[in-house]
Amino acid sequence: MGEFNGKVAFVTGAGTGIGAAVVRRFVEAGGRAALMGRRRDVLVRVAEPIGGLVVAGDAADTEAVRDAMRRTRERFGGIDVLVANAGGHGVGALLDTDDAAWAQATRLNLDTAFVCARESMPDLVARGGSIVIVSSLAGHFSGPDVVGYVTMKHALIGLTRSIARDFGQRGVRANAVCPGWVRTEMADAQMRALVAQRNLRDVAEAWRLVTKDVPLGRPAEPDEIADAVLFLASPRARMITGTTLMVDGGASAVDLPTIAFAPEPARAR
Repeated sequence: MGEFNGKVAFVTGAGTGIGAAVVRRFVEAGGRAALMGRRRDVLVRVAEPIGGLVVAGDAADTEAVRDAMRRTRERFGGIDVLVANAGGHGVGALLDTDDAAWAQATRLNLDTAFVCARESMPDLVARGGSIVIVSSLAGHFSGPDVVGYVTMKHALIGLTRSIARDFGQRGVRANAVCPGWVRTEMADAQMRALVAQRNLRDVAEAWRLVTKDVPLGRPAEPDEIADAVLFLASPRARMITGTTLMVDGGASAVDLPTIAFAPEPARAR
């Protein structure tokens, strides 16, 4: 507690899920936060109880981001931590993805991080700040029929490494967090789709299905991802930059082609 006393975080996608959890955790640790997202109502619900600043807008729009960061500086004095968490779907295989869908996947997932990193960099250099970009397990591996999402999450890791390379000697660190399944509103919607697709009983059964081969056997909670984000943004990670931290319950440690050879788990008697 108090680890971020006097520090200011600018968090995108801050109204729900991981972003909201990051904001709450950051303020609990003594910091102050500006919350950016496209839906003002959900931002207000998160910000009001903790004294956060709502700067609603499109994080991929340069002018909107400049205005949001200007307001953040006026309120708090500057920005010490950027958490680029905004994102969205890029659903469809290659032949099902038209130019508009590709552009949307780029804008929601990659442009948001790029624009916010560029516009916050003067503050981060001046204040010895850091960037944490929320990528995904899909930044390392591919899922079925999500070419836009997978491509942009991979690109976020390249963006992270490029920033780390170019700005490390100016005192700025950049790292990426790569969550696996996280229990959020958006993920629950995907589980409901899986219920219909597989004729499952309910969302709980869908969650069990998608995590049955994850070593820890469950999805993450948003607070667990937020803890990883705050670690990378904190002085405890002062020698860590240009890296990716997998927060996936061990999913990335699994050799998928050998799953068929695994024994069935012992049943409790």
